[in-house]
Order: sequence, then C-alpha cells, then structure tokens
Amino acid sequence: MSVRLTFMCATAGDTSRNAVFGDGLLSESGLREARVVGASLPPYSLAIRAPSTPCGQIADALGLNATLEPALRDFDYGTWRGHTVGEVTADDPYGYGAWLTDPDAAPHGGESVRQLCRRTAGWLSRVPPGTGDALAITEPAIIRAALVHALSAPTTAFWHFDVPPLSAVSLTLRGDHWNVRPGPVIPRGVGTSRTVPVVAARNQTTLLWDETANDDRYELVAWV
Repeated sequence: MSVRLTFMCATAGDTSRNAVFGDGLLSESGLREARVVGASLPPYSLAIRAPSTPCGQIADALGLNATLEPALRDFDYGTWRGHTVGEVTADDPYGYGAWLTDPDAAPHGGESVRQLCRRTAGWLSRVPPGTGDALAITEPAIIRAALVHALSAPTTAFWHFDVPPLSAVSLTLRGDHWNVRPGPVIPRGVGTSRTVPVVAARNQTTLLWDETANDDRYELVAWV
C-alpha cells in the first residue's frame, strides 16, 4: 500500500503585529470555513493532529476523530510564547530578525528553524509504509518543514512558503523519498487574486504566486 500524507493548515491566518506566538483559539469564521471543508472531505485511512488547541478545533470542525501526534507540535517559542509579534519586535528586533534569516537562531531560547525541520524530517522517516491515505492537521511551521524535506530544499527556504488557513499539501512516498502532490485549498479572496506560475527547478514543481500578497514571499495557493 502506498502512502499519501496530506497536511492541512490549522491557523487563524493572522500575520499582523497582533498575532500571538503559541497556542490560541481560532476565529468563528475560520471554524465555519472548516465545517464547509469537512462536508466534502474525502475519506482517509488515518487522521492525526498536532497537540495544539487550534488543531483540535479544526479536527472537531471537520468532524474527525484525529489521533494526537506530539511529534507534529508547533515551534517551541520559548520566552516568546504568549506574546504578540509587535511586542517581540519592539523588545528584541535584532533577535526577531535573526530568527527569520538564520536557521540556527533561537533568540527566544526555544527551537530554531533547523531543529524544527530536523524533527519533522525525522517523523516523516518513521511513517509506516502501509499507512495509505492519511490526513495530518498541523500548524504552518510543520508544513513548511515538510516541504523543505520533501523538496530537498535548503533550510533557508523555510520562510518562503506561505501556507494559508485550511490549505492542504500532499506528500506521496515513493521508495525512500517524498514527492509533492496537489492538495485542495480554500482560495483567499475568491475571484480577486491573480496567480503567476513560478518554477522550482529542482523537482520541476510549479508554485502559484499570489500577487495580492503584501510582501515578497511566495503564497502557497496550489501545487500543479
């Protein structure tokens, strides 16, 4: 039996200075969207989730009895946990900048990007070959780390994957490596965004870049 592991992003989608590091409740609008997705969700042989409150909320909204998987937990944010992005950038702007640019930086005393990527890669290496179609509900950081591993991308590429709320990316196990396959997404601003293909030459995967994004990062709209 093959393995197709679909990651679904459980996040409130708040990227403002008011976003809080660590666990937090999802908005009612986000939960409504999750219920819509759950109504047409395909069957999975296994559903797992990260241990955070948002991942539990999303699993419930999807109507899934998902098994908790501690290895898929979000970043250890150390001293930043519970603080907003605005508070951290005001108190430690150099540390915050280092965290976004240096994969080995852990100014909060918690987990670095490289450590998170290694943890995620280790978990992927232990997925049983007979798992079948599985759904993993996680925070965006785990999905970014999974993509870094599957694409054999440098760790510095981690922050260049933007993962919208309720977006999904599938990884299919082929022998001893993972391939990225299309996954369903909930488009942001349906009918208003314009997409431009950007080619990731290493494995000839095409990213769609949402030009409505407010920064220069790639928006993970779809994989084709």
